Amino acid sequence: MPTNWEELGTGGPVIAILAVLSLISWALIIAKSLQLWHCRAGVDLRSAAFETWKSGDKHAALKAVEAGKSPADRIIAYAMNALSKGFKGDRLEGELARRGNEELALMNNLIRILELIAMISPLLGLLGTVLGMIESFQQLEGAEGAANASVLAGGIWQALLTTAVGLVVAIPAAVGASLLAGRIDSSAQMMESAVGELLLINENPPV
Repeated sequence: MPTNWEELGTGGPVIAILAVLSLISWALIIAKSLQLWHCRAGVDLRSAAFETWKSGDKHAALKAVEAGKSPADRIIAYAMNALSKGFKGDRLEGELARRGNEELALMNNLIRILELIAMISPLLGLLGTVLGMIESFQQLEGAEGAANASVLAGGIWQALLTTAVGLVVAIPAAVGASLLAGRIDSSAQMMESAVGELLLINENPPV
């Protein structure tokens, strides 16, 4: 088993790069998880605010959603504030769509980097393995068939190590990116549903 970078041969630099990518991916997973912690929150709060809006107490409904922490709460707070000032129709819907897209862009920020790490890490591992195998067979050729089989096996084992490391880096990144993307999609659906419900309530006030 290798005990230092020199013993890893051509695989050493590849493993070093993969180690850096692993640190980046875990930092992104933690940071994005904290950012998206509340992205699906506030369902009960918005439902209560809609009931308050129906009753005619628009100020109380607005105050309720302003206390929320999710993107849907922020969009609904803006919509309620705009509706209470008489801003409605296509202009309001266009502005709500723009703000919703901004919220989505903010949530999706850096997710692509996680996906990229998940994609390239196995390829880097495979590259390290190929380079290591080339080096091992060059040593075998240089020994003119007199190479010790255990030395050759050790070189191959070290080469294959980079593939294993690449997979170890890629799997958490892929899982993290997928789970975070799921939360973002769910939050987007909540925003769309909440806006639609509010606009429907405002167009059809209770008699």
